[in-house]
Amino acid sequence: MAVDHYENFPVASLLLPARLREPVRHIYRFARSADDIADEGKASADTRLEQLAAYRCALQEIGSGTFNLPETDALGAIFAPLARTIHTHQLPLQAFFDLISAFEQDVNTHRYANDAALLDYCSRSANPVGRLMLYLYQAVTPQNMVDSDSICTGLQLTNFWQDVAIDWEKSRVYLPQDKLHRYGVSEKALARRQTGKNWQALMQGQVQQARGLLCAGLPLAHRLPGRIGFELRLVVQGGLRILERLDQLHYDVFNHRPTLQKRDWALLLWRALR
Repeated sequence: MAVDHYENFPVASLLLPARLREPVRHIYRFARSADDIADEGKASADTRLEQLAAYRCALQEIGSGTFNLPETDALGAIFAPLARTIHTHQLPLQAFFDLISAFEQDVNTHRYANDAALLDYCSRSANPVGRLMLYLYQAVTPQNMVDSDSICTGLQLTNFWQDVAIDWEKSRVYLPQDKLHRYGVSEKALARRQTGKNWQALMQGQVQQARGLLCAGLPLAHRLPGRIGFELRLVVQGGLRILERLDQLHYDVFNHRPTLQKRDWALLLWRALR
């Protein structure tokens, strides 16, 4: 899902055990297509919400056992395989409803008042992905859930801070409004691509927050066995490397979008193997 979509972590999907590739593909198709409804193209907000409502209805029918669209149908092509995966692996429907809720929020919410509002969004836009993976791995425990949430929120925040300039062009600002005010960074400063001391102080705190979440969840990657744990260590190290790049760039994301280069992968492999 997020791991497979963002160019930061392309290696992760190659490390999935063969038995999990098909269910992950089904979940990914659902999440990617719903996210595209919310984000891509020029459809009106009402049209986007109507299409997401159809997704919500399909999930409800899966839960009640009444979903019967064939895979030749556009919606059936997404939800018929997903229904099989949900039933085979006993996946919680609430995780999918949470994702739909976040996508619906994407349509109309483009600013976040504070950390609480932003983290609530992450709890529905990112954390369900990790929880679903734990169910696929048959590794659901209270502590694993907590650590998974930390990693997923940390990765989501990393992507936000990496893409501040891109999101600004889409009229979206994920930096909490109260922090922008506290550090004296106005939206006019964002528009002017100003990266002075106030901006750097603000972004340093945001990067530290994301780094803390990734590190807090890292023990999960050491508890999960074999390739699964190694994959997760690579993902976390990829996120941490992006945050390092942000530090090195003095948070000038307007002129330099931090990404992982080929030379980074040797370092990530070494760190993941330690």
